[in-house]
Amino acid sequence: MAVKTANVNTRIQSEIKEQAEGILDRLGIPRSVAIDIFYRQIIAHNGIPFPLTLPIEYSSRKDLSDIQFDRMMATGLDQAKNDDSFDVDEVFSELEKSL
Repeated sequence: MAVKTANVNTRIQSEIKEQAEGILDRLGIPRSVAIDIFYRQIIAHNGIPFPLTLPIEYSSRKDLSDIQFDRMMATGLDQAKNDDSFDVDEVFSELEKSL
């Protein structure tokens, strides 16, 4: 008897998809297998199979390692290139409303 399968459709940022699939390619794991593994781990753990925590908030550059700083700057650059940002006047207007 054939195993029934189902489709999973989701939308994610293209950069995240490309980075993850690059790693999966190096591991020799197809995307569908990785998603299947993730779902099986959700079942095995009866929840998300890794801790969901808030990132450490850094107060200044000296609190970051070079790798953390470079990663943060690369993320900002990618967001700027992809126009994934907010208008500064709108941000400050929203901040003022919350004060």
